[in-house]
Amino acid sequence: QVQLVESGGGLVQAGGSLRLSCVASGRIFSSHVMGWFRQAPGKEREFVATIRWSGGSTYYADSVKGRFTISRDNAKNMIYLQMNSLNPEDTAVYYCAARLITSTQWSWGQGTQVTVSS
Repeated sequence: QVQLVESGGGLVQAGGSLRLSCVASGRIFSSHVMGWFRQAPGKEREFVATIRWSGGSTYYADSVKGRFTISRDNAKNMIYLQMNSLNPEDTAVYYCAARLITSTQWSWGQGTQVTVSS
């Protein structure tokens, strides 16, 4: 089981940037996939980006491609989401998540609020 704690959310103006951080603890394996998801008010939780714990290959939702960058620091057990060119549609609670590559079951953090004002 992996425990995840996010930080770095806040209020930012449209066009601005934020960096979210997530610290992972517990049993982390090279076969883990780490990800960021988000949930806007009244909407379902949606995928944002993932990164392989080993090798670092990444995958992004089309809506954030070119604006967001996911990265990880294996030595510090940290996962990051650099968000640039933010717009009001990016307003949501952002969740850090982890799963084994062989599983469909995600472990979730508690979430961090990101609000983008127009």
